[in-house]
Amino acid sequence: MNPATLSRRTVIFVNIAHALDHFVLLIYPTAVLAIATELGLDYATLIALATGAFVAFGLFALPSGWAAERLGRRNMLGIFYLGCAAACAGLSTATSPTAFAGWLLLLGIFSAIYHPIGSAMLVTHASRLGRDLGWNGVWGNLGAAAASGVTALIAVTLGWRLAFLLPALVCALAGAAFLWMVRSDGVPGSRSRNDAPALPVRRPGLLMILFGLAILAGGIAFNVTTIALPKIIDERLGLTLPLLLTGSLATVVFVFGAATQLAVGRLIDRISLPAIFIGIVALAPLGLGIASAGAGFTLLFGLTLAIVSIYGQVVITDAMVARYVPPALRTRAFAIRYFLGFTVSGFALPLIALLHGQGGFSVVLGATAVVGGVIFVCAIPILMFARQPGALEQPRGEAA
Repeated sequence: MNPATLSRRTVIFVNIAHALDHFVLLIYPTAVLAIATELGLDYATLIALATGAFVAFGLFALPSGWAAERLGRRNMLGIFYLGCAAACAGLSTATSPTAFAGWLLLLGIFSAIYHPIGSAMLVTHASRLGRDLGWNGVWGNLGAAAASGVTALIAVTLGWRLAFLLPALVCALAGAAFLWMVRSDGVPGSRSRNDAPALPVRRPGLLMILFGLAILAGGIAFNVTTIALPKIIDERLGLTLPLLLTGSLATVVFVFGAATQLAVGRLIDRISLPAIFIGIVALAPLGLGIASAGAGFTLLFGLTLAIVSIYGQVVITDAMVARYVPPALRTRAFAIRYFLGFTVSGFALPLIALLHGQGGFSVVLGATAVVGGVIFVCAIPILMFARQPGALEQPRGEAA
């Protein structure tokens, strides 16, 4: 196959995988509103069943990166597609809390494959790093955005079991198409700057610690906000809304995050990464603080600011790994990056349940605002180091 064609197809299927990855993980947080009625269990009990899935989502990023070095990235992405299909199909048959917990755990294990593998594949085959990372982020965010609305629609019209079964069919068909059309890992059609040596930095040890801390805090903020969003709107909007409208409002909020990722991707090719980083992370504690204190449209405005910040951060941190880690180490670096972010974020579920029990979603959002403040504090010294010659700086106008 022509290398350029292979790269183009790879990027397309990596984007589709990103959308499906976030979609399948966020089916349950919306479907649980319908499941609770059928099983006669409360929200806190049911949402806690997904803890294993979200912990596995981060924990299995490391072995996924290790396996890719032996089985190949293409084969691992194929396993991702077909594994998610099997787990979603299993969830559609669940009849007890134990079954839900088991199938959700399996879904988390297979979902963990995407980010370390897909991100490394995207960076290898991207023609413009910032633009392609931005579009990849949009696909992922649209997957997350669609999950609430689509799941609510299917659950209301066809039942919550088909809300899992239909996405299982989509994953299986997409996986079969990927394995048929993308026959190897391949190499980019031409040498790109993405394979250039990593940019030098000063005090890399300290920057690594700060970056790791920001990733840990970002993982918690990401999962608390995205998982709890449908229930926050349902409980705090101040209106009595049907499930379908609640899911649709959550989708609208996520769409703003998708638009931000595209804009951030464009900026990455033009402006210093740390400068974009500090501007974006400042919005998280602000938005979460507004949402914590507000209701109605004030609540929606605060949640939108928070989602814009949280999803914008994902694109920037991936770009930092791509620019400051040597090509030969990128799969491992992405595996570590997502291991840190997603493993700790798995504990967002019991955290939501605990804080919600203490004072509702005002307490949940207020605590998450503090976590967002930690990310902002980490971003300040990163920006300061970036002003020193040769530290974390990208020449203006350069395309990766």
